[in-house]
Amino acid sequence: MRRRVLLLVAATTLLVLVAFLVPLAVLVKNVAADRAVQNATVRAQSLTSLVATTPPDALGVTVQQVDAATGYDVTMFLEDGTRFGAEADRSPLVELAWRGRSESAEVSGGREIVFAVGGPGRVVAVIRTFVPDAELTRGVTRAWLLLAGLGVALLVVSLVVADRLARTLVRSTIDLAAVSHRLGGGELSARADVSAPDELGVVARALNGLAGRITDLLREERETIADLSHRVRTPLTTLRMDAESLSSSDAERIVVGVDAVNRAVTDVIQQARRRGADPSGASVDAAEVVRERVAFWSVLAEDTDRELTVDIGPGSLPVPLARVDLEACVDALLGNVFAHTPNGTALAVRLAGRPGGATLVVADAGPGLPGSTTGALRRGASGSGSSGLGLDIVRRAAEHTGGEVRLEPGSPGLTVVVELGALGPR
Repeated sequence: MRRRVLLLVAATTLLVLVAFLVPLAVLVKNVAADRAVQNATVRAQSLTSLVATTPPDALGVTVQQVDAATGYDVTMFLEDGTRFGAEADRSPLVELAWRGRSESAEVSGGREIVFAVGGPGRVVAVIRTFVPDAELTRGVTRAWLLLAGLGVALLVVSLVVADRLARTLVRSTIDLAAVSHRLGGGELSARADVSAPDELGVVARALNGLAGRITDLLREERETIADLSHRVRTPLTTLRMDAESLSSSDAERIVVGVDAVNRAVTDVIQQARRRGADPSGASVDAAEVVRERVAFWSVLAEDTDRELTVDIGPGSLPVPLARVDLEACVDALLGNVFAHTPNGTALAVRLAGRPGGATLVVADAGPGLPGSTTGALRRGASGSGSSGLGLDIVRRAAEHTGGEVRLEPGSPGLTVVVELGALGPR
């Protein structure tokens, strides 16, 4: 932007200078030529009154003095062929003057001026003055250099002023972009400088208003989630007390489930309160989380006569994701299998390390997704009447680690491949 402003100002200034200085330079040249011709004419005309009153010897001396005193060549031709002053031939213009016409014309090397000096009924003498080009352009070069210097000075001044203006505009624009990036990164306290010039100041005020509105909306969201958690925890507490009154085996399983729901609600609240902060430092052992969640869902798999195959690689597989997010991801994948496939459908869970992260695969032998799988990962998209948020949770968790999600239809069934990134800079 700064370079474009400078180019625009430079082009505009040059056009103005050319439109102003070129005619002025031509005028200076013409004025210098007219001044030289006028001086030569005055000197030559001063000799016309001496032709009839001065003896030839004295006239010759006078012409020599005039010729020597000026930068012009002054020559006088008399009727009898005598010539005084500078050496000169009888040019066509001189011959024309013998016919009674005083003229001037451009010739090689300068300008020739002739005067016819008449007597009673005839021309008795011709005075010729030759003004060389050096006299016609005397002072022109210096004047042109001054004009050129003036033009360069004006151009430099305009560029300096334009550069200062462009610096201000560019600096304000960069500041606006930096504030936008900070807001995009979750730093909601970032504010733009409203003292930026003109329209940029208007944009800065609008951006600050938007940041303030986002902050208000997030605060309202957190308050809403806190209210929701308070309402949910009361029936969860009642349900837990009722579960404890059941037989030991059923009570333990239901209490574990209630505790898991209670923990999920707490995690959601904490995540909402952390919103806007940088979560890049979170990490979890994917192998540990997958084992725990598969163990939780294995009870339901046994109750619904589903064959569950588990293959988790040895050792730990750390991934840059919060534990609650990875748990939600695994629960969404397994929950979809139980919700959208008939009882007795086999499923398999595999977790293995790979260069740059880990790969989680959940496959089932069910009917698969109806139609194309292209839009299934889009938030809210569902072909089975559900909320459509399960696969979106999986997709966002994978993309947070720098990975991706792929849906691979089988015959029959569906395989969901989740590529999780590794710890470190992404």
